[in-house]
Amino acid sequence: MNNPVAWQTWSPEALKLAKQSDRLIFISIGYAACHWCHVMERESFENAEVAAILNAAFVPIKVDREERPDIDRIYMNYMQASTGAGGWPLNVFLTPDLQPIFGGTYWPGPGSTTAGGHVGFVDILGKMRDVWRTQRQRCVDSAQDVTAQLREFAQDGSISRKEGADQDGLDVELLEEAFEHFAARYDTTHGGFGAAPKFPTPSNLAFLLRLSQYPQVVADVVGAKECSAAKNMAVATLAAMSRGGIHDHLGGGFARYSVTRDWSLPHFEKMLYDQAQLLPLYLDAYLLTRDADYLATAHDIAAYLTSPPMIADTGGFFSAEDADSLYRASDREKREGAFYVWTYIEFQNVLGDRDADILARHYNVQDEGNVDPEHDAHDELINQNVLAVKGTPAALAKEFALSTEDIETILAEGRTKLLVHRLKERPRPALDDKIVVSWNGLAIGALARTAASLAASDLSRATEYLAAAEKTAAFLKTQLYNAQSHTLLRVYREGPGNVQGFADDYAYLISGLIDLYEATFDDSYLAWADALQQSQIRLFWDEEHLGFFSTPEGQQDLIMRLKDGMDNAEPGTNGVSARNLDRLGALLEDEGYVKRARETTSAFEAEIMQHPFLFPGMMDSIVATKFGIKHAVITGEGERADEWLRRYRDKPAGLSVVSRVGKDIGNWLKQRNPLVKSMDAEKEGVMVCEDGACRAELDYGMQGLDISER
Repeated sequence: MNNPVAWQTWSPEALKLAKQSDRLIFISIGYAACHWCHVMERESFENAEVAAILNAAFVPIKVDREERPDIDRIYMNYMQASTGAGGWPLNVFLTPDLQPIFGGTYWPGPGSTTAGGHVGFVDILGKMRDVWRTQRQRCVDSAQDVTAQLREFAQDGSISRKEGADQDGLDVELLEEAFEHFAARYDTTHGGFGAAPKFPTPSNLAFLLRLSQYPQVVADVVGAKECSAAKNMAVATLAAMSRGGIHDHLGGGFARYSVTRDWSLPHFEKMLYDQAQLLPLYLDAYLLTRDADYLATAHDIAAYLTSPPMIADTGGFFSAEDADSLYRASDREKREGAFYVWTYIEFQNVLGDRDADILARHYNVQDEGNVDPEHDAHDELINQNVLAVKGTPAALAKEFALSTEDIETILAEGRTKLLVHRLKERPRPALDDKIVVSWNGLAIGALARTAASLAASDLSRATEYLAAAEKTAAFLKTQLYNAQSHTLLRVYREGPGNVQGFADDYAYLISGLIDLYEATFDDSYLAWADALQQSQIRLFWDEEHLGFFSTPEGQQDLIMRLKDGMDNAEPGTNGVSARNLDRLGALLEDEGYVKRARETTSAFEAEIMQHPFLFPGMMDSIVATKFGIKHAVITGEGERADEWLRRYRDKPAGLSVVSRVGKDIGNWLKQRNPLVKSMDAEKEGVMVCEDGACRAELDYGMQGLDISER
């Protein structure tokens, strides 16, 4: 807002201005915690020469990709189709009809020290201005051709059912193909998949963890050894990430990705959607392995989420913390990672010589710093160290001739001293204080599941996590939900925004509400999920080709309507939606929901069959198509029912749902589900329902407890 560039918002007024003035639109898409967005702002958008050209020859529009993911996705598809690459800032020149002509990511500004022979932004602006003036028709024709190709490129979810094509059906062999892809790319040395940069991509890890939790017939197809290998790849990756520099070992949470193959050097921004997806992964890794390190990391993420600055006093989770900050309050220039990195001298000053040596060995802190200069483009990390765990307390005890208990005490006290110093002496990175419905839905689900699973072993922290999830749900319902139309707004910042919710807002929030229901058995959450599910179908369902569009019908400021099927940094909307429909279908005994779950997956049949590894979030639905989902209904009160529930919650997430009814609970569910209504709600028991019939479980000594198996 303080740039000399006359930024416009993406609005009818700005788009009308482009048409009336017959100028190209320059759209710059980014997000508040984006490092290279800040670099380009400093170099270009704060520069008077750049601003003069942009203001005179273009209509400059700034878009927050988190507020308008629909715009971002269209033009990111253009970038990836035309250049094979993408990223942010995403800068694209558009005709007044919103068709793309030319685009890129970061372009060096005047006086940039990182140009490296690349064409500068000023030159690009001049060329685009001149081409539009002198070769306008050629530009328009080219843009029309590009847009037509883009529509072909972006047909995901709309080709499988074209011209009434029959459903061939997706088989569980696709899970084996997806596993083989990940196994071939697995980094046996450092964990993760492929080379640098490395992203956590939680949807991939969730699939690998879940392979061993599917019905036995899936393991028979994929192979027991392969299922075990899948779990081992996932837990080893989670361990490497937890020990690596991508993890904030002092303040909690994870950075967005690692620049290096060994997870040692992050891009330092912390995103809500990463924390919300990683939390249930570390929980499941703990439940599968009983390794306390995974549990500690789960608590670490949950504590970060439920503490300032990430949680709002009113309820709701903020979007991100920035990568860049001032090293000291008196500094004038922000640096990437300044809040997080340390020199060895600082370790000595804060910890004293002995403890500094011990913690330096533990976190790989070196005199000359531990960041390779090739990864330090702006010379911001000279002599700096990113903390990453390299040893064990037992090894340190041997090296320093101390007991393991003494080492653990020194490490714990040292971490506290470093954190206190960091918070006192260093300005915190800027907070992106938008509350985005979709990401809050993920966080609600993650905290609810964690609370339910850990309530028996750590009631105090579980209560805190559940309270944060419930408070956030109440905030969203009060501030961003219209109870008359059953629709959502997407963003809250100093008040509700005006952007209507997208399909992912509905999908992620429905998922979180189902988890919250299963943690509390308060069926107002289930009723809200049901209402939102009906709205999602009404607003986004593709009657012709099936599946969910990302945007509602009739939106005037977009050149195309896309579907989100593949899993990326965020889970694919259609995969989450299919899982929601299966879960709601089982909980409510609603065959219509189950049918739509099948149809949602079917919409992406051609793409899944070609590249199943791009759709790990759809694998649950493929398995559910073959084997269904079991619904356990706990009735009445009693020690045996409580113990059954405790043991149920002590297992990793699987293809099952659970509800509870009694004298004073579950009245809405009884009315919505005819099978539940027919049960004796006050008699202690557990009924497992599937395919329209139920059987008693509690009386069998809990042999039927593992309802994810057959």
